[in-house]
Amino acid sequence: MITIFKDRDDIPQDKDYVELNDVFFNQNTAARLDGNATRIIDEIDGSKLIGRFRIQSRFDDVALDIDRLSAGCKTVLNVMYYPDKVFCLKECGNNALELIYGLRCGFVYSDYALIPFDVGKVMVQTKEGSREVSGYEELREWWDNEE
Repeated sequence: MITIFKDRDDIPQDKDYVELNDVFFNQNTAARLDGNATRIIDEIDGSKLIGRFRIQSRFDDVALDIDRLSAGCKTVLNVMYYPDKVFCLKECGNNALELIYGLRCGFVYSDYALIPFDVGKVMVQTKEGSREVSGYEELREWWDNEE
């Protein structure tokens, strides 16, 4: 289950925080892509992984370098391939957020609420500890009221 931080100070010192998902993906994650990335790339960007560093665009079937994926798609893939790091959510659209919130593990951060309407169970973490929340309303209340 994904763990969410809403205050940078709540991120444990032993966790690396990544603000620039695009740069991190291009320098690290792109080289690790395998068959697990295929569904994500198709679902978020409507593109097809056709080679180690190439995608087929949904627009006119043009072949593009993998760095042309959207920042939201790159964020999901970063979280999938580096579940021990904390990634910023700010560049994600709803389609990417829905997939991130459904991941089995990983860590994300945003200081303001970024919540898809169809969210299941997630972990929320502050300095005081972590707890499980379920559904849009409960997560929204935590984000708005928890100090």
